[in-house]
Amino acid sequence: MADLKALIFDVDGTLADTERDGHRLAFNQAFAAAGLDWEWDVPLYGQLLAVAGGKERMHYYLDRFRPDWRRPQNLEALIADLHKAKTRYYTELLAQGAIPLRPGVKRLLTEARRAGLRLAIATTTTPANVTALLQNALAPDGVEWFELIAAGDMVPAKKPAPDIYVYTLEHMGLSPQECLAFEDSGNGIQSATASQLATIITITDYTRDHDFRAAALVLDCLGEPDYPFQVLQGEVGWTTYVDVPLLRSLHRQWTAAPVSFRR
Repeated sequence: MADLKALIFDVDGTLADTERDGHRLAFNQAFAAAGLDWEWDVPLYGQLLAVAGGKERMHYYLDRFRPDWRRPQNLEALIADLHKAKTRYYTELLAQGAIPLRPGVKRLLTEARRAGLRLAIATTTTPANVTALLQNALAPDGVEWFELIAAGDMVPAKKPAPDIYVYTLEHMGLSPQECLAFEDSGNGIQSATASQLATIITITDYTRDHDFRAAALVLDCLGEPDYPFQVLQGEVGWTTYVDVPLLRSLHRQWTAAPVSFRR
């Protein structure tokens, strides 16, 4: 049986609840600055999250919700420029301290480092977004907490494709059986489990209705000693927050179970 050696984290929705009050607002600022009449409200953005990746999301929005909008010849360049502007606005929000980490995230990352577990990021968001979040919400040297940050367009296909996790495992020289993944969405769990990774889910308001039957554990958050998590799927015994002993126990149970048992 392989020992637990590394934790691999998604970013948006997993490390921080960035979507509704972060990325969505930044997209709208970029659209307004470009003189576009695009406005992504909270319910609409929930639908757009079915598509991973900001540039891909804008294409989906035009195809699904704005067939009336006349496409310019330079559409690809326009979308690329909008995405750059959105990233700029998003990093400004982070610098203002407007997007905190989710409960239990910093504590667990700190405990994992002390326990000698390797840390990595596997996300569809851009490297600049990841850096801004880690430096402003985690620690000034937050980027250095992670051995690898696999992000954005480093791979051909974004989640739910497994590419970003395959890339991460290959570059860290690890097998899926030596890791645990942390996700928050249907696209995320599909990507992780297609890479044969045992996955812990912390849901958000946008993802609570997603299909997480393939997850090893589904929670409302990682929890804190004074802020217990709510278990939505799986078994944790008497524990009320995610710590390294719980992760090791969960990993042992998952790797020891027959493949057919892993949902």
